[in-house]
Amino acid sequence: MTGRPAILMLAGEPSGDLHGAEVARALIRRWPNARLFGLGGPRMEAVGVELIAGLDDLAVMGFAEVLRHLPFFWKLERRVVGLLKTAGIDLVLPIDYPGFNLRITRAARALGVPTLYYIAPQVWAWKAHRAQQLARDADRIAVILPFEEEIFKKAGGKVRFVGHPLLEDAQKVPDLDTFCGEAGLDPDRPILALFPGSRKQEIRRHKKLFQRTGELVRASRPEVQIAVARAASVPSGLLVDFGGPVVESAEALLVHASAALVKSGTITLQAALSGTPFVMVYRTHPMTFLLAKRLVRVPHVALANLVAGERVVPEVLQGDATPERVSGLLLPLLDPKSKARTEMEIGLARVRLALGSGGAAEGVGELAEEILRDVPGIPEPRTAG
Repeated sequence: MTGRPAILMLAGEPSGDLHGAEVARALIRRWPNARLFGLGGPRMEAVGVELIAGLDDLAVMGFAEVLRHLPFFWKLERRVVGLLKTAGIDLVLPIDYPGFNLRITRAARALGVPTLYYIAPQVWAWKAHRAQQLARDADRIAVILPFEEEIFKKAGGKVRFVGHPLLEDAQKVPDLDTFCGEAGLDPDRPILALFPGSRKQEIRRHKKLFQRTGELVRASRPEVQIAVARAASVPSGLLVDFGGPVVESAEALLVHASAALVKSGTITLQAALSGTPFVMVYRTHPMTFLLAKRLVRVPHVALANLVAGERVVPEVLQGDATPERVSGLLLPLLDPKSKARTEMEIGLARVRLALGSGGAAEGVGELAEEILRDVPGIPEPRTAG
């Protein structure tokens, strides 16, 4: 052993890249000379994680879409398993992305390489058997929703609720005048924020819906401005004709928007933390949607609603997501005096309270310490602070 821990980090989506970067920082604070490498995106790479594959290849979703990419994933899985056998890895740290990462976790267990799984699969939604699988294969599990801890404990896992990473990923945003000046917006007019997705395929499926919805909103409320958020993984050229400027900072846009139209996913929690009323929509491949309807067993799609335990924000899916219906739901939210807006703001406050405090990345770092403490040759970590 060289005294330099080798940690294989595995993130396959933009949200995993974002949270993985924070974890990488927490690990480097403890072991400044640690070798961090694996799968991820530009945020992890900027922190110092050596990437062997990037998000352009990894960020696909849906049953039908994944089928087309199976040869790539088989090849990548063989490559990662090869690293487990030959690269002297001290710890595997999968981040979300369960289809791929659960198989790697199983392979690591068979090879005797310890695993710390961060952001566990959503076993409360579907594939409940994954709770037992992960409890068996992972040395530690770090969960980000409070009700998940009991689920994995019952399955026999060594699990800890570390808090939600969005509470620590939040960035300081400029004031309204500065933000609007940089984005080309008028600070005296309301802003409707559009979040069509963080993957190219999501943008393509949502584009016409979001465009037409924005047009209908502006037809009723001409003073409303449209602004569209661009995820780092999406080429700006895909967003140029959404009816308004493209904004790079999702955090700033949510803080200063009067209301938002978002696709499903983590963005619903980001909007809740910002206190921005929103409508959630989602369209996917028809086959994917039909299979999901048969398999998914939760009462809500939006994470904000799941955390709240009730329907706080509207969810409009697949064929029901028409511009007329979505714009009709958005217009009351753009009225600061409407009952719909007031009730939603109260509900979003409950979501924020349920997510607890920050410190998720540091919690993962502490779990990594517990595991690496038993690895010969790894030095004592520096204090996290």
